[in-house]
Amino acid sequence: MRLVQVMIPTGKREAVLSVLDDNGIDYALSDETSGRRYTAVVSFPLPTNAVEPILDQLREETGIDRDAYTVVLDAETVVSERYEQLEKEWTEGEEGERIARDELVQRASDLAPDWVPFLVMTMISAVVATAGLLIDSAAVVVGSMVIAPLIGPAMATSVGSVVDDRELFVRGIKLQLVGAVLAVGSAAAFAGLLRFGNVVPLSVTEVFAIGEVRERLSPGVPSLAVALAAGVAGALSLSSGVSSALVGVMIAAALVPPTAVVGIGIAWGRPAAIVGSAVLVAVNFLSINLVALATFWYQGYQPEEWFKVGEARKDTVKRIGALAVTVLVLSSVLAGATYASMQRAAFADQAREETESLLAGEPSLSLVSFEVEHGSTFPFRSPKRVLVTIGYQSGTEPPALADRLAERIGAIENGPFELGSGEGVSVSVRYAAVETAGGEGTRSDVGDAAAQSFREGGMSGVQSTASTTVSSTASTFSPSVTLM
Repeated sequence: MRLVQVMIPTGKREAVLSVLDDNGIDYALSDETSGRRYTAVVSFPLPTNAVEPILDQLREETGIDRDAYTVVLDAETVVSERYEQLEKEWTEGEEGERIARDELVQRASDLAPDWVPFLVMTMISAVVATAGLLIDSAAVVVGSMVIAPLIGPAMATSVGSVVDDRELFVRGIKLQLVGAVLAVGSAAAFAGLLRFGNVVPLSVTEVFAIGEVRERLSPGVPSLAVALAAGVAGALSLSSGVSSALVGVMIAAALVPPTAVVGIGIAWGRPAAIVGSAVLVAVNFLSINLVALATFWYQGYQPEEWFKVGEARKDTVKRIGALAVTVLVLSSVLAGATYASMQRAAFADQAREETESLLAGEPSLSLVSFEVEHGSTFPFRSPKRVLVTIGYQSGTEPPALADRLAERIGAIENGPFELGSGEGVSVSVRYAAVETAGGEGTRSDVGDAAAQSFREGGMSGVQSTASTTVSSTASTFSPSVTLM
């Protein structure tokens, strides 16, 4: 609910009070003694949904303009039977509270910070996110989202568009563009400082193998859902008058981490490897603006002047259409990445099944580990190498399986783009000799012992020999066998 205070100009008192009486609104009237052209101040409580219609009615029927200032305050409680009836009338059949247009514009303007604090907070957020990604700390990454001032610019752009406030619209656009460039630049500069300062002496492969980084290198369609939900939540929180702080964290979750990954890829000299993250950043920025704009438009917000309504609506529809087409085009890339991910998973399952099938004919052998390495080209990261570690009983000679396994994996066909095809995939087989303290042991015992040896570097009752590499070729593959 809101408490509204309106200054009544000379000669408008009776007209203003008549509008309030006709709408069944309780009010308190006090004389204005400042000596200016106002004669009184009227205060009255209103349901949130009623603020904009009542103020519009006052301006239309009484001629009160913006020179007669109006104050809208957030009221906690109103004890009045008449107000309860008024609230019932205005909220019945409504889908939810919607703040007045003037209040929406003011809130959006307040959320769009001044340049200096916005730039500083954006830089800090990007640096913290980069640090969190490189140390593989989800908690630090979440912390960077909390301090990111990203909800304001997106909401300012959308509100400015639907109410035809060009100044607010342009301000939101500038903040978003400068913020995106600054975030990427800050992340790249900080990551470069860590790399060349030997604080994080990792190779490109090691950096992109970090869990928090790796999961954002090849985003899929589900990542888009986060941005869409964040945009709708941001618009609804703003238009309903509730706190937008937590929603701002959600919006930052869709933007800050992938932006930091882009900076890390630049710092490590592999911009091609972070194409997926760059696409995700662009899609998320545009999607948040798209759904926020559509939400405000659907809620019926429009310019105050009637002659601007048609033009503002036309511009809004054009912007929604342009954003929707752009998001759709970029989302097709994410759809391709999702499809490729499904194909890679299918290939990995089939390759593992072939490996287990081959080992089924060798009772003395067991599968210790199975891994598939993929290329870095986004969105179609195809399998490049299969690494298999096989455990065998110490004192025996393991059979050569690389050629046979390569033939089986090479025969795998999956998908029209051969993203899950075994053709051209390198197959490497490593053997781990183990000896159990209680004798030969079962096949499962041998596999468990070998796996434990690989995880912990050797334990009591587990023995591994030095490694020797032997290369061989099967079909179109170049498999290698490492004897251990």
